Order: sequence, then structure tokens, then C-alpha cells
Amino acid sequence: MQQQYEGYNDLVDSLKSASAFLNLEQKSQLHQEIITICNHLVNPSFRIAVFGPFNHGKSTLLNAMLGNRTLPIDLIPTTGAAITVKYGSDVRTRIMLVDGTEIYRTGTEILQQFAILDGNRQMRKDVASVEVFCPHPFLETGVEFIDLPGTNDRDEQDNLVREQVLSADIVIQLLDARKLMTLGERENLRDWLLERGIKTVIFVANFLNLLEPDEQKQVQNRLLFVAESFRSELPPGFSNLYRVDALPALRARLKGDVAAANSSGLAAFETALQNIVGILQPNRGSVRLPRLQAIASQIQLSLKAQIDPIAIEIKSFDDKQNTKIEIKQKAANLIYKGFTTSLGELRDWLALPNLLTKYQADAAVALAENNFKVWQTNTLKKDLTQLQFAVVKWLYQAYEFFQEERPQDFLIPFPSQPQVTLPSKSSSSDDLSEPGSIAVGGGIGWLLGGPVGAAVVGSISYLLNKSIQKQDEQLAKESYHQEVAKLCITAIEDYLSNFSSQGLSILTEYEQQAEKVICFEFSQEPLDITNKREKLQQLQKGFNQLLRELEKVKILSTHQPYKEIPKYSNTNRKYSPQPNRVQSYPKDTGVKQQQENTATRVESVSQSPPPKASPSGQKEEVEAKFRDWELNEEIARMKAEMRSPKRMF
Repeated sequence: MQQQYEGYNDLVDSLKSASAFLNLEQKSQLHQEIITICNHLVNPSFRIAVFGPFNHGKSTLLNAMLGNRTLPIDLIPTTGAAITVKYGSDVRTRIMLVDGTEIYRTGTEILQQFAILDGNRQMRKDVASVEVFCPHPFLETGVEFIDLPGTNDRDEQDNLVREQVLSADIVIQLLDARKLMTLGERENLRDWLLERGIKTVIFVANFLNLLEPDEQKQVQNRLLFVAESFRSELPPGFSNLYRVDALPALRARLKGDVAAANSSGLAAFETALQNIVGILQPNRGSVRLPRLQAIASQIQLSLKAQIDPIAIEIKSFDDKQNTKIEIKQKAANLIYKGFTTSLGELRDWLALPNLLTKYQADAAVALAENNFKVWQTNTLKKDLTQLQFAVVKWLYQAYEFFQEERPQDFLIPFPSQPQVTLPSKSSSSDDLSEPGSIAVGGGIGWLLGGPVGAAVVGSISYLLNKSIQKQDEQLAKESYHQEVAKLCITAIEDYLSNFSSQGLSILTEYEQQAEKVICFEFSQEPLDITNKREKLQQLQKGFNQLLRELEKVKILSTHQPYKEIPKYSNTNRKYSPQPNRVQSYPKDTGVKQQQENTATRVESVSQSPPPKASPSGQKEEVEAKFRDWELNEEIARMKAEMRSPKRMF
């Protein structure tokens, strides 16, 4: 029969695991009830408890059913422990003490020592359980009787009874016909039975034989009202109300008087009880699970009382962290967009075709006029400095914002000043009488002088506009000043080519360094939040597991399963807005898990970005985040730095 209930083992484990999170005191009512119902779920025996106030004849009724004076009875409250009556080949008693000692005795006389109230009507503190074994055919079917102490006497006894009825498959509530359903009995019926899912209740009225015939009829009508008002969940066709005159029934059984036993109501009650048990016993789960539902509901409510505040705190922390991350992400994306825009402008500027188009003519003229140094400083260097500043200022903004790695110096050196060696002057030419082969380092205009020098300068623009070709046969036909102009143009082209090549190489290296600057590391989660997150995971797991096991046995719950919060994992992780390097924070706590392309994610940056200001739309969005969020020191610092331009190099 035990195998029939192995399916409840997982449910019992879930109940115990879930309740362990509640840290209940072992003596607390809820803890005791959880242990009781867990043990009852896997108990193969079918238990019948006799329940009622003291001196209602509970032990007398059981003795009448057993056919002997097995249990102690007296005119005063006697039963001081829950006595379980089981099947045995002979009558014997087993007492289990709290310290683990077992006491076996033949017969039941030892009950007078361990199972009745003492002279002060107190229960013994050292008794853990009392069992009586009896060779009765009804017990041989796996049925157990529980003789409970009387209620409404002492709180200690009431607590024991309240616990024991939870593990009874059928509760026989014994009523005194002389004082039918007192206020205490009605409260116990409601609080101890009905509200705890115990509805397999049979009412037995005792002492009806002590009333006058007219009184008996009135009491019977009242008994019917009581029985009808409590909807017992018994098999169809069976009443939940019986009359048994317990003491006459016991005397009849002891004498073997069948007629007297029948007239006492005992035979009819026994027949009905055995038939009810025969129907309920094979499907005892339908009797036990409603009690479990009431206990499980208390556990779930208690778990929710722990889970919800922690979940709110964790969510608040995650929302705050995610808001910080979102602001930092927007700042990083904005900075990176500005950086890449400025970097692209500088790269385009350094492209040799663009340099030649913009500067070759003026540089060649400056070289010819002995003004190359001035031109390099006032024109080329000035333009380069402006473009470099536009690039570097974004990295310094990132450094001030994220404090990751300080930007390295961004220097693009100029090549050596162009050198031109004048060609030999043709003897037929009357332009100059001086020999050639004079190195031009400080300009040639003064050397050529007069109309020849002016002709060289003029030829530079003319030849560039003509898109001259370097062809030897053409050089021979050209005038001397055009030949010199070509030399100046070629020298400048070599100069700008070296400048472009070196500048683009330095720019590529500098772009790679930017990855270490425009990024931020996810902050380490505080230890107390980590501990609470782990506790929350355990609580939610226990709650959800209990919910699943309840569903398996068709117990529906008004609660929904929790979406379990995953473990926090943000250690040594960085966010970098560079393409193909985007990471989300942390991916399971509500932050967007996929980043859009940087070019479409952030707002556009003007071609000439201001020194330290975000675009207005982006700034307003960030400002809204700050307004909606209680600032902490870090964000306050970030906000201040975003508003305060600083010198960058």
C-alpha cells in the first residue's frame, strides 16, 4: 500500500523545501502542520480520529467499537495523549518517549501511567507517542483509530488535537445531546476542520438515551439541522449524522448482547463507517489533498511576503543600474559618433589628392617666394591643428566622462622643408647669366629675381591649371622658368605625399587607441545585492517548484509562477560602441540585448562639433533621464562634466 503513495514524495519534498525558506520555529503551528501533512500524505494507513470536548465519551465509543475496555475511561478528563490504535495479533502497548526510549508492554495497563492526565490534569512532557495494538478485523484492513484528548480543557491539549485531526482521513465529531453544539464546538468545527480542508466529518450524538422521549425528538431535529448545515464530503448515499449511546453500547458488547448493541445505534454506525472507509480508502488522496491545499496556500503567501520585497529591491537596483548604463551608452555612442565624424574629416583632409588640390599651388608659390615656413605655419599647421583638435576633444571628453584610459598625444609631424636644385641654364637663354645647380632651401624667387622670378610664380599656377605631364620631350621645349616651376611643384607634391602617408598611418594607430578610451566598465554589484539576488533565486525556485507539484495533483493556485531572476554576471565586462564590439548589460536583467548600428543609434553630429556640448535633442533626452531619477554622486559628477568644457590638450 505504501507504493500507492510514492507519487506524493516529490510533492512532500517541495513542501519541505519551500517551508525551509521560511525559517519557522520548530514549535510554531505552521511548522508542525507542515510536518504533519507531509507525513500523512505518504502514510499508507487510513486514520479515523474521534474528536470532541472532554467527557463526551470518545474513549467509551472506541472501546465499544473494539469490543473491550482497551482505552482508559473515567468520569473526569483522562486521555492525556493522542492514542493510536493499530492492528496487532494481540493486545499490547508501545510508548515512545521524547528521548528515544521505547517501552513495550502486554495489555494496556501501562496507559494509566503514560497516557492519562496527572493529578494536576497535565499531560506528560516526556511522551512522544502512544500506540495500542489490537486484533480487530476492521483494523486489519489498514485502518487506525486515534483517541484524542478532550478539547476546551487546556491549551496544550487543544494544540495537540488541532495537529492530530489534520492527519485523520475521517473525523468523528462526538456531540453531547444534552448540550448540543456549544459555541466552542461550533468554533472548532469552523476553525479546526472546515477552514483547514477537513470535510470528511461524521457527527455522532451521544447521551441521547438520557433524555426524555419528547426531548429526544427535539434534539434529533436540531441534530438534523446541524448535519445539514455542515456539508460533509462523504460518498453519496451516506448520512453524516448517527446516534450512538456509547456506554450502553460498550456494556452490550462486553456482555455479547447483540440486540442491546443494535438498539444503542452502534451496529448501524459501524456498518456505515466500514462502508464509507471501503469507498474512501482506495482513493485516500482525494481526502488528504484538500488539507494540503490549505497548508500550501499559507506557505505560498509566506514565501511571497519574502520574495516580493526582495524582488522590488533588486528591480529598483537593476533599473537604477540600467539607467546609468543607458546614459553611459548614449554618451559613449554620441562621443564615438563625434569622434568618427571628426576622424573621417581628418582622414579625408590627409588624402593626397585633397592635399594636392587644396595646397599644392600655394605651397609651390610659397616655396618659390621663400615663404614656405610662413605658409606651413599659418596655413597647413593651422588647418591641421583645427582638425586634430576636433578629433582629440572627443577622446578627452570620453576620458573625463568614463575615466578609463587617458588619451595619448596626437601628433602628426611635418616632413622636412622641400629642397629644389636649379637646372643648368641654357646658353641660348638670356634670362640669367648666373650658373645653375644652386640648392633652393630658402626660396628661389630672390635668386631668379626680376621678371624671371615672377615668371616662375606665374608658371606654377599656369602649369597646375594645365595639368602638366612629366614628359622629357616636353621639358626640353619649355622655357627655363617653367622648368623651375615644375621642380617646385614636384617638390611640394613629394612633401605633401610624405605628409599624407605619415599622417594617415598615425591616424590609423590613433583610431585603435580610441577603443581603450571611449568605453566603460560595468560596475561590480554590491555584495549585499548579490546575496539578496541569490536568496531571491532560491525563494523563487522553491515557490515555482511547489506550484508545479501542486498542479501535478490537480491543486490549482491563484498564484502565478515567478520569472526566476538569473545570476548576475557583469564582472570584467566593458561596453564599447565600436562596431562588432557592442555588449549589453547584463543581458538577463532587462537591458536591451541587441544594439543597433552606431550610425543609426545615435543622433547626428554636426560637421563642426562644439567643444563640449551634446546635440540638443540628445542632451534633452539625457536631461530627462536625470530628472526622472534620484541622482547619486557618480551621475551627478557625470552630469557636471558633460556641462563643463575643459582644456583637452
